[in-house]
Amino acid sequence: MKQKSIYLALIPLMLSFFVMGFVDLVGIATNYVKADFALSETMANLLPSMVFFWFLIFSVPTGMLMNRIGRRKTVLISLVVTALALLIPLFNYSFASMLISFSLLGIGNTLMQVSLNPLLSNIVAGDKLASSLTFGQFVKAIASFSAPIIAAWAAASFGDWKLLFPIFMAVSILATIFLGMTSIEETDEKGSGSTFTQCFALLGDKVILLSFIGIMCHVGIDVGTNVTAPKILMERLAMSLEDAGYATSLYFLFRTIGCFTGAFVLARFSSKKFFAISVTLMVAAIIGLFVFNSLTAIYICIALIGLGNSNIFPIILSQALLYMPDKKNEVSGLMIMGLFGGTIFPLLMGLLTDALSSQTGALIVLAMGIIYLIFVSFKLKEKVG
Repeated sequence: MKQKSIYLALIPLMLSFFVMGFVDLVGIATNYVKADFALSETMANLLPSMVFFWFLIFSVPTGMLMNRIGRRKTVLISLVVTALALLIPLFNYSFASMLISFSLLGIGNTLMQVSLNPLLSNIVAGDKLASSLTFGQFVKAIASFSAPIIAAWAAASFGDWKLLFPIFMAVSILATIFLGMTSIEETDEKGSGSTFTQCFALLGDKVILLSFIGIMCHVGIDVGTNVTAPKILMERLAMSLEDAGYATSLYFLFRTIGCFTGAFVLARFSSKKFFAISVTLMVAAIIGLFVFNSLTAIYICIALIGLGNSNIFPIILSQALLYMPDKKNEVSGLMIMGLFGGTIFPLLMGLLTDALSSQTGALIVLAMGIIYLIFVSFKLKEKVG
């Protein structure tokens, strides 16, 4: 593609990365829905669980669909499904409708996660691809940490946090229109795709199983912190939801900083050492969340989890792919399924929080995920390349 055509094609793709970040609105939205319908922790945490459940079901079928209709059309479908998910709360706002909305949000995000990155590789190649992917993740992160800010602004200014949905829906529609008008030549050969049997058979290998559970823990910690950070501030400091919601934005801000920092640090240090440092940050943070009660200290701990958890996924994924280079499709599909950890952790956190009548229950579940990552840090190879 010509340089000008590349830049024009990048605009709808970067808008799509922004839409990809909408999945993280589930954290702050869960807190508002919980308050609006007086839900228990267990019931409220069904919402983020419904979002990430679909990664288990749809990741491999999406790869097969992509082989049939192409990457651009798959991304377009994901954008339409996301827009529909954001439309539902505008017509009916109930716990049931939010479960449906968040389910569609999860399905749309699964389609997008599997297809958008490969689509980007069709217009940006070579040494520029990595930086383009990094920029895409940065754009995605803008949506992640802007969601709580927009919700708080809408609640304070108009008395309705749900104005977040039409704002994000408009961006989804805009991305759909732009990408629909953009022609992208998909030159890669279509593969046969991987099957459920081929993917799950790999779990019989200890290294792949270790990596799969590691991904589940990473995403579980990510979603768990997203949902729980505001609740800790409300429980310990009696803050309002609007004020406490900024803790989620803080988490995503430092996770974004961590992604950029990691790109430079990993060029100088081994993945194993950087992984160990990342986990150490999370260990210090989780201990701090158990013992500290001041706003500044809690904010520091949340920021440290964001920094520590920001590069866990790419390190584990690269190790797994290089471990079985002849089965990259199957390994990749299986690791995307590991995002299902975003379903399991919130459910366990809700159950234990209700049992203890304290967010300490949620922190115990997060701590278990971090302890597992400590175990993984000892098993990683010194060099990935």
